[in-house]
Amino acid sequence: MMVDGTINWYSPEHRGILPLSRFHVSRRLQRVLRKGLFHTTVNKQFRSVITACAARLNSNGNWIDQEIIDSYLGLHNAGFAHSIEVWRGDNLVGGLYGVSLRGAFFGESMFHHSTDASKVALYKLVDRLKHRDYQLLDIQWLTSHLARFGAIEIPRQHYLGLLVNAMKSNCQFV
Repeated sequence: MMVDGTINWYSPEHRGILPLSRFHVSRRLQRVLRKGLFHTTVNKQFRSVITACAARLNSNGNWIDQEIIDSYLGLHNAGFAHSIEVWRGDNLVGGLYGVSLRGAFFGESMFHHSTDASKVALYKLVDRLKHRDYQLLDIQWLTSHLARFGAIEIPRQHYLGLLVNAMKSNCQFV
């Protein structure tokens, strides 16, 4: 996280995670998925996704500045940072990005320009992680929005135990 122009490392007392086995798909999201209004891609527009996330955050204060974007682009080019893009026709209308390390995925940010697009991105992320035997989806902070999908907050020691276990896996995002 960036504070006063400095990138800092945080290990909060409580951490938000989304247990993959507890992911809740609402009836509304099920209908959206069935209608097929959106299609998704992986890693096709990483720069566009992180830029859209940065633009979304600018109105409320932004931790995604050019230095962060450049750092994540480096991680993406090295095969560690990934994006899920959500399209409606030829228009990028939502997405998310994060970092994959062994059996853990660390979600960083998401955006949407169309209702339900970020929910579709999250659904596709969870589906991908489940099918590739990931152990941990770290969402950093619990929000009421993510709680509706089954996200929870856990104490640091519990989180660190899950992280150690996830590092024993060798999952591949792509």
